[in-house]
Amino acid sequence: MDYMKQFRLDGRTAFITGAGRGIGLCTADALAQAGADIIISGIDQADLDAATEQLATQGHKVRSFLLDVTNSAATTEIADKLASEGIEVDILIANAGIAWPDTRAEDMDDAAWAKVIDVNLTGAFYSCRAFGRHMLERKRGAIVTVGSMSGFISNKPQNQVHYNASKAGLHHMTKSLAGEWADRNVRVNSVAPTYVNTVMSNVTAKKPEYFGPWMENTPMKRMIEPEEVATTNLFLASDASSGLTGSIVMVDAGYTIW
Repeated sequence: MDYMKQFRLDGRTAFITGAGRGIGLCTADALAQAGADIIISGIDQADLDAATEQLATQGHKVRSFLLDVTNSAATTEIADKLASEGIEVDILIANAGIAWPDTRAEDMDDAAWAKVIDVNLTGAFYSCRAFGRHMLERKRGAIVTVGSMSGFISNKPQNQVHYNASKAGLHHMTKSLAGEWADRNVRVNSVAPTYVNTVMSNVTAKKPEYFGPWMENTPMKRMIEPEEVATTNLFLASDASSGLTGSIVMVDAGYTIW
């Protein structure tokens, strides 16, 4: 077997949500370097434009869509539009997600709870459903959801019951979809990162009252880089992981081993 060839994505098309920056953008770059045609989406046009320009300057062919993943109709419309154009999306990276400022459960309002669940869990399901339908028709596809170690542990010192619940739900959704779709050759896996050196995480990480306890509980004593999540997403999207479905791959710098 040509083992390195198993990581190649030549002739395949990948759709990545939340790809304007951070993990999503790095994943787009990783998959493009492996030979995939890339379609990115995001909620901020300026971020999308900057990401598209960055990827293009690296020699990648890329297309972009403005998309709020909590909009079921819009998500389905894009998936169907691409299919009608003869574009077969072989890979979905359901990456779009948000965090929320430290909020005690007893003080959390309905809007804060609903927003995080809607984006991180419901939005991911809408993406999996819309693109999964076409993969199931073709009997092939790979879906990667971007979860979190917070789906396994309750973070400290911050209070984020809504975020933790959304990621735990995402992991179980991933396993459920994997079970339903395995016999039709559509694999569904998830990556579960620790604190990642991105704009979203660094809003909190800059505060010593958070960063100190985080590192105290992290065996590797560091945040991870978005590129380290991107390489795992590449593995899960490629034939190198052909025997995996319903797996949650921890990229947590050892956080959950204790």
